[in-house]
Amino acid sequence: MIINKRFVNREISWLHFNERVLQEAMDENNPIIERLKFLGIYSNNRDEYFRVRVATIKRMVLVDKKREKSRKIPATKVLKEILETVEEQEKKFNNTFEVILRELKKQKIEFLDETELNDSQGIFVQQFFKTEVVPHLFPIMLKNLETSDALQDNAIYLAVLLKDSKGYKDDDFALVRVPSNMVSRFLILPSEDDMNNVIMLDDVMRFCMSEIFAPFGFDCYQSFTIKFTRDAELDIDNDISKSFIEQMSDSIKKRKKGAPVRFVYDKDIPEVFLNKLLRKLNITASDNLRGGGKYHNFKDFMSFPKIGSKKLNYLKLKPLSHPALLPGHSIFKAIRKKDILLHFPFQSFQYIVDLLREASIDPKVRAIKMTFYRAARDSNVINALINAARNGKNVTVFLEIQARFDEKANIYWTRKLREEGVKIIKTLPGYKVHSKLLLIRRKESGKNKYYANLSTGNFNESTAKVYADDSLLTFDQSIAAEVNMLFHLFEMPYNPPKFKHLLVAPYQLRNSFNKLLNTEIRNAKQGKSAWVIIKLNNLVDTKIVNKLYQASRAGVKIEIICRGICVLIPQVPGLSENIFVTSIVDKYLEHSRIQIFSNNDNPLFYISSADWMVRNFDHRFETACPIYDDSLKKEIMDIINIQLSDNVKARLVNSTPINDYVEAVDGDKVRSQFETYSYLKIKSKS
Repeated sequence: MIINKRFVNREISWLHFNERVLQEAMDENNPIIERLKFLGIYSNNRDEYFRVRVATIKRMVLVDKKREKSRKIPATKVLKEILETVEEQEKKFNNTFEVILRELKKQKIEFLDETELNDSQGIFVQQFFKTEVVPHLFPIMLKNLETSDALQDNAIYLAVLLKDSKGYKDDDFALVRVPSNMVSRFLILPSEDDMNNVIMLDDVMRFCMSEIFAPFGFDCYQSFTIKFTRDAELDIDNDISKSFIEQMSDSIKKRKKGAPVRFVYDKDIPEVFLNKLLRKLNITASDNLRGGGKYHNFKDFMSFPKIGSKKLNYLKLKPLSHPALLPGHSIFKAIRKKDILLHFPFQSFQYIVDLLREASIDPKVRAIKMTFYRAARDSNVINALINAARNGKNVTVFLEIQARFDEKANIYWTRKLREEGVKIIKTLPGYKVHSKLLLIRRKESGKNKYYANLSTGNFNESTAKVYADDSLLTFDQSIAAEVNMLFHLFEMPYNPPKFKHLLVAPYQLRNSFNKLLNTEIRNAKQGKSAWVIIKLNNLVDTKIVNKLYQASRAGVKIEIICRGICVLIPQVPGLSENIFVTSIVDKYLEHSRIQIFSNNDNPLFYISSADWMVRNFDHRFETACPIYDDSLKKEIMDIINIQLSDNVKARLVNSTPINDYVEAVDGDKVRSQFETYSYLKIKSKS
């Protein structure tokens, strides 16, 4: 593993995280279809990793040798270890898939390929192919392919070898995209017994290949799956005559023509055919070629249909009600009484939609301001804002166009909102707005009063069902006024105000956390209570890690829950013996960011949109919000303590062996996500 004395390489640490996802697919205690879906999540994560991180490292490899030698860890060495680690994980992946297939068969779910269909199933597949699949098929003859630009990144294609058994025609070659973006990858077949038979869309196409190519004189077909992954980093055109939206739109189009960084193919493909493909697609050995099995793009397994017994999937937990938010009562009135903290997905995101709906028709509401980073495809939140604008409210939105892989959707929503009369704050080139903010201005007794919502996660009702986030609703005018200052700052970023309550990047977030850590260091040296609890998705910034090392050496007890990348090495004598790091990967994606500082037993609590990475501290607008309500502090601490006690889904980070599970000391099993639900369920009845 690539490390120096103080840090794990971030790219390798990410692979360790994705292996934790793979462990969920391997975990026999998880429902079998959920294990299959975790294979899909692992595969999707890895695809994005190659499109962005590996693509960036390959660019670094191409720089001049002098710069390469000046790096502490050469990019070539990093790339070598990445590929070796991915190869080892691939073996575990394939073995796990085979195990899951056998287990599914025991549960009366069986995958059939094109050679295993009975007569009635064959007729069913042909009819399905004609009505549902053919409209989305556009074959490309390989001899007509000029460049790879015509092929979609991260899609799968059948590379088809066409033969005429009578010998009248020469062999030919074609590419046909598997349209899994338009048609489900999985077709449930009719069965005469109690088995649930499933065929992959790829095999549907193989079974019906004559429907496409028989009119051209071919009657023998061999089909092999291929897939290549492109460099997905955007190069922004600096043409000042274009709007930023135009620049982003052009860059998204260029992404479709990015250089290949990975090419996977069915290892049974004839060598002559493979070489033809590589020449046509301009792919070389340096582009990470990998021969694999018959099927690729396992990300589609994330949408595997719910079939068979209910026990094959996670038990669906009903979102809990919040005791302060009663049906049929004004949400504004509830927020005025006391701060409210929502915990998604344990509690319903619908409360946010309901708040916006109430605001859109409340005659006292004058204005609504909101930030978006990733919106849902069919966003009720955005529809609520449009409705507010139609009801005469002044609606202002900052929609981050630069959110990776959501740029196209965000450009669409930007134009839609603008058409509906919503004011759109212009994107800030060079800086992303990652803060999750909602502000509502209401006229009460002749005065402007502000209601604010600050969240650790996106205002996205789809992801809120699977992302574990915290969302504060507050009537505290000192906080709400600073949220309003932030919206003014987005429009005039060159004249930052002074914030007394919120910690805001890129202006003060880094320094504020440094000062808080320095206070703990000072208290530890004076023999006072000194401890820190940090929950993050990623811990990458080496400056802040060095500060954590300094705190550890001073005697500050530091507990970190870090789901993803962590470059810090815990439990090293003389460096980090007072730092303990775990990662929780489970049913829901742990996404909240929480920081708690002892402050000599007068703890300071923050929830934040920011991970501890250079980009979050220095190149994004991020917000850390203090929690002032004592009952909410207790609630956060209770939940954090549950997570720190997890010994079912918690893994030790940067340990030996890698991703070793935390062991139960007294035999009691604590699965924090389920325990958190139980905790909040009890509170919902209070």
